[in-house]
Amino acid sequence: MLWIASKSCGLGLYRADLVETYWAWEQDPALLVGYGRQVPESLEARAEGMTQQLRGANVRFTVYDLAGDEPVPVGVTTLLPDDAVRTAEFVIMIGKEARGRGLGTEATRLTLDYGFHVTNLRMVWLKVLAPNIGGVTAYERAGFQRAGVLREAGYWLGEVCDEVIMDALAREFPGPSVVKALFEG
Repeated sequence: MLWIASKSCGLGLYRADLVETYWAWEQDPALLVGYGRQVPESLEARAEGMTQQLRGANVRFTVYDLAGDEPVPVGVTTLLPDDAVRTAEFVIMIGKEARGRGLGTEATRLTLDYGFHVTNLRMVWLKVLAPNIGGVTAYERAGFQRAGVLREAGYWLGEVCDEVIMDALAREFPGPSVVKALFEG
């Protein structure tokens, strides 16, 4: 079941039955480096965390590749809202097999669309390690702008690095809005 979709990508329910798939993506060394995590997580710990995530107030989506006959899960996006100020932190994870095809950018854009037009957020922000040029570029394509830098706040391949803070404002959302299109017609 997809909640919103473009031609290439869809966002659907965050699903307990996919916990092993999510866990497998999270064990990819490239993803561990990108997140700044040093230690892999056991499947048991991930399953326990999944139970907490399903009860939480965060907005979570499974990302689907729509290129084939059936939607295929390829990642996860998350909005961690701060309801008092109508903002949220954005986090994305795309599985290794789906990277490099623009799905991360499109999933980010769809998540922003949902956040701004359904959840009524006014701003979404994220942190990305500065050496992750591909990530920074994908976020910029989706509508994020650089807002600042946390100097020497992370590690990339064993070296200290900066974290780039990026934000996207609802009033600057580049669109097109898939959510608004549902009501026009």
